[in-house]
Amino acid sequence: MTAIEPDTDVTSLSSRLATLSTEHRDLDAVIAQISHAPPPGSELLLRRLKKRKLLLKDRIAMIRRMLDPDIPA
Repeated sequence: MTAIEPDTDVTSLSSRLATLSTEHRDLDAVIAQISHAPPPGSELLLRRLKKRKLLLKDRIAMIRRMLDPDIPA
């Protein structure tokens, strides 16, 4: 049973990576659209979206490091 767990972890991380990457891409599109034609009072929304995008970028980088470590085993 221990041989299955690493594969499950990798599959789970890969799935999470795909979800986060999609959300990051979507946020990028929303930010670009709001920046292009900002509605009144959108500064706070834009800041929150950018902060969320940076958080996602950090999480994506962390998962990529977990899936492909720099140190050879």
